[in-house]
Amino acid sequence: MIFLKTIYENKQTMAQSLGPLEMKLMAYVQGRAGRTLAAGDCTRDLGWSLVQERNVLSRMAKKSLIVRVRPGLYLVPPRLPPGGRYSPGEFLVLDTLMKDRGGRYQISGPNAFHRYHWTDQVPNRLYVYNNRISGNRAIGPVGLSLIKTPDARLGGVEIVRTPEGIDFVHASKARALVDAVHDWSRFDTLPRAFDWIRQEVDREDAFAADLVQATLAFGNQGTVRRIGALLERLDVQPPLLRRLERGLGPSSSFIPWIANRVKRGRIDKRWGVVMNEGVTDEE
Repeated sequence: MIFLKTIYENKQTMAQSLGPLEMKLMAYVQGRAGRTLAAGDCTRDLGWSLVQERNVLSRMAKKSLIVRVRPGLYLVPPRLPPGGRYSPGEFLVLDTLMKDRGGRYQISGPNAFHRYHWTDQVPNRLYVYNNRISGNRAIGPVGLSLIKTPDARLGGVEIVRTPEGIDFVHASKARALVDAVHDWSRFDTLPRAFDWIRQEVDREDAFAADLVQATLAFGNQGTVRRIGALLERLDVQPPLLRRLERGLGPSSSFIPWIANRVKRGRIDKRWGVVMNEGVTDEE
């Protein structure tokens, strides 16, 4: 009973802090379908002026009763939020942003590394490859690192449905490992990514084929070389190695296997890689 009384008192306090226009907006939101509110909805449906609408939306966003996705587009709660602050889920925020921009996206990076249990570190933001937006954003309580990439580098994904019924696009296990090698400088994942690949290849015989396919589809030449050199060490089937090798373009230069270490060590001519795993920068 005490808990229910507290909720009731919070709602009463919140209602008392809202002006008549704000209360009218909340009643309007609760009586309509959909989770978004766009500029012009209130002028059309409630008869407000543009100034009234802009001022009310701005005040409510500052009070965290609604969340601004971008100028003129807001996420709205289906009812007065408990505690007076609306906190939409991160997947709802991302899905709303991408649908508004007409973009494709997939979650990868540290979110995928944690999802597949390669690291215990829990990311405090979503890392999102997409074909529309670049840069860091904060939308309400949700932090986004948006990595703009060509359409050709989008793919290798799984569709996951949240308990709220939202479908979000997540990198597959093989694709996430390709990202860990391809985007090593962004995620600081070499040489850790090589250990993750070893772990997955040892765990599942068929995984090497999935990784080769994802590497050829979404990796650059450096990614193909590094993963090829690793898979040869792991004694994967020769046809898979030859398939990777056919994906290499001509080059007369060698790259370091661990990209952020000095390029010194045994040379793997097949893959054009300097095997520098035992070398430190101080040497």
